Amino acid sequence: MKLGIRAWIGSGLLVAGIAALGTAHASTEAPRADRSGAEVYASLCAACHDAGTVPRAPHRVKFPMLGPAAVLAALETGAMQAQGSSLTPGERRNVAEYLGEAKLPDTTAGTPTLARCDAAHAKFDFSRPPTLTGWSLTQTGSRFNAKPGLKAADVPRLKLKWAFGYPGATRARSQPTVGAGAVFVGSQDGMVYALDFATGCVRWTFKADAEVRNGPILDGWKKGDRKAAPRLYFGDFIGNAYAVDARTGALVWKQRVDSHPRLTLTGSPRLFEGRLYVPMSSSEWAAAADPTYECCTFRGGVAALDAATGQVIWRGYTIQEEPRANGERNSAGALRHHPAGAPVWNMPTIDAKRRRLYVGSGEAYTSPAASQSDAVIAFDLDTGKQLWYYQSLEGDAWNMACFIGGGPNCPVQNGPDVDIGANTILHTLPDGREVILAGQKSSHTFALDPDTGKLLWKVKLGRGGVIGGVHWGMAADATTLYAPVADTPIFGNEPPTAKPGLFALDPANGAIRWYTPAPDVCPDNLRPACDKGLSAPPTAIPGVVFAGAFDGRLRAYEAKTGSVVWEYDTLREFDTVSGLKAHGGSIESAGPVVAEGRVLVNSGYLFGGRMAGNVLLVFSVDGK
Repeated sequence: MKLGIRAWIGSGLLVAGIAALGTAHASTEAPRADRSGAEVYASLCAACHDAGTVPRAPHRVKFPMLGPAAVLAALETGAMQAQGSSLTPGERRNVAEYLGEAKLPDTTAGTPTLARCDAAHAKFDFSRPPTLTGWSLTQTGSRFNAKPGLKAADVPRLKLKWAFGYPGATRARSQPTVGAGAVFVGSQDGMVYALDFATGCVRWTFKADAEVRNGPILDGWKKGDRKAAPRLYFGDFIGNAYAVDARTGALVWKQRVDSHPRLTLTGSPRLFEGRLYVPMSSSEWAAAADPTYECCTFRGGVAALDAATGQVIWRGYTIQEEPRANGERNSAGALRHHPAGAPVWNMPTIDAKRRRLYVGSGEAYTSPAASQSDAVIAFDLDTGKQLWYYQSLEGDAWNMACFIGGGPNCPVQNGPDVDIGANTILHTLPDGREVILAGQKSSHTFALDPDTGKLLWKVKLGRGGVIGGVHWGMAADATTLYAPVADTPIFGNEPPTAKPGLFALDPANGAIRWYTPAPDVCPDNLRPACDKGLSAPPTAIPGVVFAGAFDGRLRAYEAKTGSVVWEYDTLREFDTVSGLKAHGGSIESAGPVVAEGRVLVNSGYLFGGRMAGNVLLVFSVDGK
C-alpha cells in the first residue's frame, strides 16, 4: 500500500548519469528542445534527492505521493525556485509530471469545464439519508449491504449507467459514499465532489489542501427532515480532517489531527455518537530513504474528534512508548530514534456493546520492532486507552531505506513488510458468539476474542507479500467471510505458491468453503503493471460478492459457490459525464459500493507499479 514502481528502480542508475549529463543549462544558452523529465531529474535533482547529500531534501519516493502540482509549485514559486529558474517552462512541467507520476492539466486547452447540475438535479434530497456508514459500509466493518436495492438474480443484467472522469488524475482511490441522491467522492488533486446520483453532474466541489485518499463519510438524519444540516467528513494526505456542509460543500471546520510533520490520513474516518474517529498513518516510511533523515519518530493511532467542532478529544497511539533518540547515529551521521511505526491504514471498527474500537496496525519503522506492530488493537471508545493487542507477526521492522539497497536507516530486521492494512470485522456467529476477523498481507486470516484479544483460529490462504496476501480488506455476510488475495510478485524470486483469487471461509473456524482462482487475462504488453491479483476490498450483498482486480476487471461471484456471474473490463477509455476522456486501470485500494440498486467502483491506480486510471463507474440493471 506504499510503494511506487519508480521507487523500486535502483536510484543509483540515475545518480550514475549525473557526470555525463552535467548540470542544468544556463538560461543564456542557445534555444534548445525541452528535455524529458528523466533527463532533467538526472542532471539537476538526483544528486540531492537520490544520494541523500543534502539534509531535509525529500527522497524521490515522496514525490508520487505529493503529486505533480506540488513539485511544479516548488520549482516555480517555492523552495526550489532557484533551481527551477534554469529550466524552461516545459522542462519544469516535464520533471514535475515525471516525479509526481501524473499529468498536469493542459493549460493551453484551458481548465476542463465540468458538467454542472441544473436546479432539479442539484437539489439535496432529504428523503434519502445514507443507508451505509462509510468505507466499510457498517459500523462493524462487514462491507455487507443487506438491502442494496439490487437482487442477485439481476446482477448479470448490470450495464454501465454513467462514468465520471477525475481531471489530471492517475489514480482513483477515494471510495464513494451515497446519500441525499448524491455520490460524494474525493480525488488525487484534493477536489471533493458531490455528484448527482442519477446523472453524474456536479452539484458542488470543495478543494482540500492535498489528495483525499479515503472515503468520505456522511452524517445521517431523519428521513424527510428538511431542517437537517448534515455534514461530510474526510481527511487529506497531509493530516487535515475536514467537515463540510453536505448540502453546499461549504467548509464547517478543518483540523490537523496530530502534530507529526509526516502525518497522513489514508484510512477512512469513522463517525459514531457525535465523534469522528480518525486513523493515523504516515509517509515517514518513505522519508527514511534519505540517509540524513533522523529515523524515526512517528507512531500510528486513532484520534477522536468532536464532530461538531473538530476539536481533538483524545489520541490513542498504537505504540504506547514515545519515540526518543537513543544516542546512536547512522552511517550518515543522523540520530536514530525508537520505537516508531505501526501506522493505521484502515477504518476503525466499532463495538458499541463493549464501548471499543478496533484497528489493524502496520509494520515498525525501527528495530527492534514494537510489539504493537502488525497487530490488531482495541481502544476504549470514550478515553482512547489501549485495552489489548494481538500481534500477528513479531519482528517486522521496515522502511524504504531497505528497498533501495539497505540504506543507513534500514532497520536490522529488514521486513518482511506484511502489515495489517485490511479492515477488521466484528462478526456474530450463528450461536451468538462474537469474533473479530482480520486479514494480513502475509496471506493469513484469523479470528480473535473481542473481550481479550486471544487468538481463536488462524489460516494461511496463499503466499503473501508486500502487496498482499490480504491487502485492503475483507467482507462478511451472516455466514461467510470473503477474503481476496493478491499474492502479486514484486521481486521475481517469490516461492511458487501464489493463490490470487477470492476465498470464502467459515468465520467460526477458518475452514475454506470455496476458492475461485483469478484468471490471467493480462495482455503481455501491459505486464507487470497488469496483474491478476485481488487487492481491493470486496463488497457483499445477499447472494453475491463483488471484487475488483489489478487487471481492471470487476467481477460478481455467486456467494455459495464462488462462480463468476458477471464481469466488466474497466481497462478501456470512457466518454464521461464530466466532459473528459477518462481511462480505467487497476482496481486497488477502494472497493465497490452497492447502494440504491447501483454498483459504483473507481478504476485506476498508478502507484505500487499498477495501471493508471481516473474514472468512477456507475452500473445499474440494463443501464437504467
